[in-house]
Amino acid sequence: MKDLIYKEFKLALHPTSVIFLTFAAMLLIPSYPYYTAFFYSGLGIFFTCLTGRENHDIYYTCLLPVSKADVVKARIVYAVIFQIIQVIICIPVILIKLSLNIPANAAGMEANAAFLGLALIMLGLFNLTFFTSFYKNILKIGKPFLVSGIITFTYIFAVEAMCHIVPFFRDILDNTDKNFILQRITVLIIGIICYILLTLAACKKSVNNFIKQDL
Repeated sequence: MKDLIYKEFKLALHPTSVIFLTFAAMLLIPSYPYYTAFFYSGLGIFFTCLTGRENHDIYYTCLLPVSKADVVKARIVYAVIFQIIQVIICIPVILIKLSLNIPANAAGMEANAAFLGLALIMLGLFNLTFFTSFYKNILKIGKPFLVSGIITFTYIFAVEAMCHIVPFFRDILDNTDKNFILQRITVLIIGIICYILLTLAACKKSVNNFIKQDL
């Protein structure tokens, strides 16, 4: 398994996945839908899978003495690593934003612990919708990304809208007031748990779909 993950980074990695990590700096933009920065991590994964299809990456990998289940798990672990790195990069960016006294985000959710928790839920939904569909048919990658993209942006619209109309989001989560830090950390913990559960579900379902697929 470790060798397969190493292969993902040496042979399958698309350069945009690395470039999109820098998009965490979008959190410094005043009045911007910050969840968009995390959408690009999904776009990088899509480019990796698309390039892999053109290069027959999965066919090559399946010729190796490895199980089809491990082929799927290695790709999902690869995606998770990039997603977690981006979340980690966002932490110092948020601290820098606070030190610069940039005005509050009028467009939606403020960059804080609750935002990261909600972003993790979004990433988990992407993993569940994209990978489970992609591993039904590795030759048709456009539809899985379209479906996951629609769900991702629907989620973004919903949570951003709640910052304006739901009192709990508007008054407690969507700010940097230290009086509500416990609530925001609680949302972060919930987001971490949801991300883990959604990604594990994505992995299990994707493995089952790929095993049934006749290459």
